[in-house]
Amino acid sequence: MSIWWSLHLRREAASVPLARRLLIGTMETAGVDPEISYDLSVALTEACANAVEHGGRTPHGGSSGAYRVTAYLDGEKCRIEVADSGPGFPRAQEIRPARPDAEHGRGLCLIQELADHVQIGAKPGPGGTVVSFDKILKWKTDPPLLIA
Repeated sequence: MSIWWSLHLRREAASVPLARRLLIGTMETAGVDPEISYDLSVALTEACANAVEHGGRTPHGGSSGAYRVTAYLDGEKCRIEVADSGPGFPRAQEIRPARPDAEHGRGLCLIQELADHVQIGAKPGPGGTVVSFDKILKWKTDPPLLIA
């Protein structure tokens, strides 16, 4: 069995815990190890926070009030994608660790530390960014649902 869901959320801070709770609930029900669930929920929180903060200024000066979160649990892997309609992430820019005293700038580094594979790219169309990350799943003994 595979599980997937997709949310279309407003770019508001209140949307971030909603996405996080849905992911944690899905993983708990499927029987994913709690440590893996926690890592992915923190990474999702960071990706959503970036979409809320940076994902609404379109290249043409407009503003988008929404972003999309999609999660796939398929076999032994979970993939999460967060897509916004902002100005995009510069291709040439690499993700560098933030200064220790920095107030911002740690999210993408944290996602890289918590996930097994991270991809950041331009969203097809007139602008935006897609942050996609994968993690190999571990299971609790006797999970409520068996994903095969």
